[in-house]
Amino acid sequence: MMNTLSFNSATDIPLGWIWVFPAKQIKRKQIHAVNLMGREIIVFRGEDNQLGALDAYCPHMGAHLVDGKVEGNGIRCFFHNWKFNRDGNCIDIPCLKTLPAKKIQQRSFTVKEKYGLIWLWTGETSPSFDIPCVPELTNQALDFSLGNQWQKKCHPNVVMINAIDEHHFQTVHKLPGHVLNMSPKVIDDINIHFENQGKPSAHHWFGRLMQRFYQGPITYQMSYWYGLVGTVTLGPDFMHLHLMFALRPQADGSTLGKTIAFTKQRAGLLGRIFNTALLQVTKLAGFYFAIGDTKVFQKIRFDLKHPIKHDKTVLAFIKHLEKQPKVDWQASLKQSSHENVTKRMIHEH
Repeated sequence: MMNTLSFNSATDIPLGWIWVFPAKQIKRKQIHAVNLMGREIIVFRGEDNQLGALDAYCPHMGAHLVDGKVEGNGIRCFFHNWKFNRDGNCIDIPCLKTLPAKKIQQRSFTVKEKYGLIWLWTGETSPSFDIPCVPELTNQALDFSLGNQWQKKCHPNVVMINAIDEHHFQTVHKLPGHVLNMSPKVIDDINIHFENQGKPSAHHWFGRLMQRFYQGPITYQMSYWYGLVGTVTLGPDFMHLHLMFALRPQADGSTLGKTIAFTKQRAGLLGRIFNTALLQVTKLAGFYFAIGDTKVFQKIRFDLKHPIKHDKTVLAFIKHLEKQPKVDWQASLKQSSHENVTKRMIHEH
């Protein structure tokens, strides 16, 4: 394969927002655990209905905090009942009248609810950008509908390039090449955009059907953020369909994904009825494209050994991904590891 460092990497973690749970899954006073790239994290909802996220292992002796309980708006560890607030600060140790002079803090993460999902910011500092949105719908009031959760047996980056793999649209989906002759446009270090407009093809059943009613261009737009979130906008000028694919890597190298359909809000009862139907049609469109490729992603061992000109969009995606900021979770884990803490304790005492 071409020389890359980040694309299809089992260890590189991009700076950005990763979805962790459907929002409805974590109810008030509940705790759930998730493994992100080998790091155990707990997400909980306090009595005030707000979310928090912490490293999963208690800094005292390493008990898993998912076995604890939500108390107020913090977490109390099951093992020795130490309590931590959302910022990760230890605020109570029952066997001590006063807390140690040296601050005890658990790593916390910024979490946010949006589009019916809970998203976690991978960075150490405050988020430098918001959760992505379909470019065409930015700053608009939205209706959305969550699709089914799905899994592919390959890295999220490999799943993502499928939507810009022009060659496969000809071989798998039987679309003519000119329909998806896309041009890449780098928006910034995080976001890259691909777009094409073409006439409905008479060589495909959907194109022949469209030509009976519409002779204008068909738009196809694909935007990516940090290799894990992608949006698709497609359709004739009078009606664009909008999808988001939110992916996260699994410990076994596979991908867990959620599909979200979007449209702008429309007023009144008829507007709500129309949007409900449109969102279902949008999810069906996403399902149509995904189903044809499922067997590939269940067996693929991605290795781009011989790129050709038809791979130009894939190569543009990979090149852009290599320049995006990463986070070093392993370094922060080593700093707070049991071995390092034990050595420091022995030295101090």
